[in-house]
Amino acid sequence: MNYVELPSSWRTRRQRVSFYLAMEEFVAGGGAGSLADTDYFFLWRVAPSVVFGRNQSAEAEVNIGYCRDHGIAMFRRKSGGGCIYADEGNVMLSMVTGIAAPVSFVYHRYVMLVVEALRRAGIAAQVSGRNDVMVGGGKVQGNAFYRLRDSSIVHGTLLYDTNLDHMLNAITPDADKLTSKGIESVRQRITLLKDMTPLSLNELMDSIRQTVTVATTVLTEADAEEIARLAELYESEDFVMGLSPKATLVRHRRIDGVGTVEARIEIKHGRIAAVDLNGDFFALQPLDALTERLIGLPLAPEAIQDALPEDLSPMIHNLRREDLTDLLCS
Repeated sequence: MNYVELPSSWRTRRQRVSFYLAMEEFVAGGGAGSLADTDYFFLWRVAPSVVFGRNQSAEAEVNIGYCRDHGIAMFRRKSGGGCIYADEGNVMLSMVTGIAAPVSFVYHRYVMLVVEALRRAGIAAQVSGRNDVMVGGGKVQGNAFYRLRDSSIVHGTLLYDTNLDHMLNAITPDADKLTSKGIESVRQRITLLKDMTPLSLNELMDSIRQTVTVATTVLTEADAEEIARLAELYESEDFVMGLSPKATLVRHRRIDGVGTVEARIEIKHGRIAAVDLNGDFFALQPLDALTERLIGLPLAPEAIQDALPEDLSPMIHNLRREDLTDLLCS
């Protein structure tokens, strides 16, 4: 796997989350002069920021007032998954691969690379649940996935010495994920790697790089300028905040193996006029092709199930037709 580096004149600049998301897109084939033909990996750090998934509502996931009061930037990414907080005490990891394989294979490969890198650094890491890496019973990393053209992008945040007060106050957690002890229960389920290793964050980053990669690809000045242009989309107010449709009904459920799914349904004259799906699930492609199948139907299980493809997993990872039908009609 090749490590991707910015040209020397760009390495000392503080880049925003938007730049690194665009860098993933560039490497995956989303910009002129893009890379190809191998697997790529890079690490990055940012100023305090929250980053929420493509299909999440900013208002529902982020404490916007807290973020504005504390100078925490807000970004939307193109992958699914949940909302995360990042700062200089985190390290962000990105893998881009053109390997033609199912989502589960690519994703598992990435997570095991992270686990192996931590173990090589002397940290007893293991995989837990859908997308978490655990150490000593606490979560140290969450990850997300999306596909762009013929490439797959997997990325995550690794907790080293994160500001937990910001993390717990900047994000509005899904009530289904909290126990009766609330915020304190979340704090207790998080592990900071600084408490699990004598390595500094820079030393840990170097160790991860040495374990995961065997060569280095240095981008050109022109590449970096193209990435900066791609980053402009991620800075757009419309992209970041999104536009939620009117809703007559709101359905919300946590589905095993999928994540939290919220359906906002507008009903006119007894039939579905619009559907918007939000949540921390992994959407593998834009969802318009799925939701458009429902327009004009009565909100009835038989009609909805007949209109949906039998296999929804190419659109939303692990989602079954029966689960979506039950959610909409519950």
